[in-house]
Amino acid sequence: MPPSSTYLLDPDGTVGRAYGALVTPHMYIIDGEGILRYNGAIDSIRSTDPADIPKAVQYVREGLARLAAGQSPEPAVTQPYGCTIKYAD
Repeated sequence: MPPSSTYLLDPDGTVGRAYGALVTPHMYIIDGEGILRYNGAIDSIRSTDPADIPKAVQYVREGLARLAAGQSPEPAVTQPYGCTIKYAD
């Protein structure tokens, strides 16, 4: 069974600011103890072309698998890419 996922709606940007979110999507893996284990891009290719997905390193998928195996995500930090977040204030 795949690991469960949780989505956060943050309309006032409180959590986004606390974690330093820069773009959407800015991906984070937080373990069961609340420790931030990964921060960055969803994958290694800055593209919107679905054909590029199989060629990309899947940072989040691989990071979750490593965490489930008792290892740390590697890399733990990458440069996120996407649309810039514009906070309300």
